[in-house]
Amino acid sequence: MSARRISVSTLLAVASCLPAAQDNPKPSIEPRAKPTPAVAAPRSNIRVDTTVVLIPVTVTDPLNRVVTGLEKKSFRVFEDNVEQEVMHFAIEDAPLSIGLIFDTSSSMSNKLEKSRQAVTQFFRAANPEDEFFLVEFNDRPELVSGFTSSFEVIQNRLTFTQSKGRTALLDAIYTGLDHMKKGRRARKALLIISDGGDNSSRYTESEIKNRVRESDVQIYAIGILEPISSRGRTPEELAGPGLLQQISDQTGGRAFSVESLNDLPDVAAKIGAELRHQYVLGYTPTNRERDGKYRKVQVKVVQPRGMLQLRASWRLGYYAPAQ
Repeated sequence: MSARRISVSTLLAVASCLPAAQDNPKPSIEPRAKPTPAVAAPRSNIRVDTTVVLIPVTVTDPLNRVVTGLEKKSFRVFEDNVEQEVMHFAIEDAPLSIGLIFDTSSSMSNKLEKSRQAVTQFFRAANPEDEFFLVEFNDRPELVSGFTSSFEVIQNRLTFTQSKGRTALLDAIYTGLDHMKKGRRARKALLIISDGGDNSSRYTESEIKNRVRESDVQIYAIGILEPISSRGRTPEELAGPGLLQQISDQTGGRAFSVESLNDLPDVAAKIGAELRHQYVLGYTPTNRERDGKYRKVQVKVVQPRGMLQLRASWRLGYYAPAQ
């Protein structure tokens, strides 16, 4: 199913039926026109200053379509189980700093072409003011291209990619988070494309999860899996989807498991659409303590009557400022 967004009014009209299938889009890039300047709204993944916490939220329906058209009253926000008053509300398509974390291990040999096509589809939704970098990884991660405003640079580098070696996924995520510190955009995201779990990293799962928790980066992941009946799955590959899911969920992103290579471009396009249609909720915490502790955040969508069940994705928490 091709990635697309759907408004609340459309959801009400189709709640009792499924949408018609669409053809897969061709893997070519048609850059979006530069948007007309508008009144600037606060931009962040989750940002905390002395008075406000800003949280981007993605809402999808049971068919994984992005839902637009919701209003401020459609959301409730809780911090450490205490409801907060939503003071700021916006729908945002702000420029992004995007890091592509691309698996080039030996098991990717027959998956590279479709993975490149997936990257192309992801770039179709790019904002003209986005910036990108590329980390490839096998036995170890390598920053192949630093930040650039040209997605053609990333695509050209991927053209020469060859598969070899093992899978240092955790090290690659660390490298991506580290390089993201040089990003100029307030909103930041990593897209991971990999076919399995880690078997060659120096960093541990615990270390990377802590690093992700402290970062201000949304993480989306596409896990390319062997069919469940395949005898070739290693223990690391079997654990891969769960690892990617845990890391992505923590940041307000999502992980997608793909068994058919033909589904890769559509899934990448879906992720691109999600990044472009997020609600931003802002509140002043009732807990004013500057204790540096982790605060858990929960977002609930007030379910409109007669509508398909909606699902919200958001960053699960933040560290309060310290004295």
